[in-house]
Amino acid sequence: QVQLVESGGGLVQSGGSLRLSCAASGSIFRIGDMRWYRQAPGKQRELVAAVTSGGGTNYADSGKGRFTISRDNAKNTVYLQMNSLKPEDTAVYYCNAEINNYRDLRNYWGQGTQVTVSS
Repeated sequence: QVQLVESGGGLVQSGGSLRLSCAASGSIFRIGDMRWYRQAPGKQRELVAAVTSGGGTNYADSGKGRFTISRDNAKNTVYLQMNSLKPEDTAVYYCNAEINNYRDLRNYWGQGTQVTVSS
């Protein structure tokens, strides 16, 4: 069994910062790309940022210059540092990872963590 558990969400004022964490645990042989998605009420889930196993990063335009994705391969953990938060960043944020679980390569999702930015 493989699990992704997110933490770090909450309520913050506009202009504030939050750091999300997502830890993978269980039968893990190797973790490939790790990503953060978000889904606002009434909207489709969208990619926020991605990081490869080698540390290469990619960001959606909405987060460029404000968000930083990083990972600690020794801890099987991915982070999302969010600065200068805006009300439009309000959403449930989901962690996603490609994980080889010794049997096959699968795409796993966390349960989501709520981020609310007040104006």
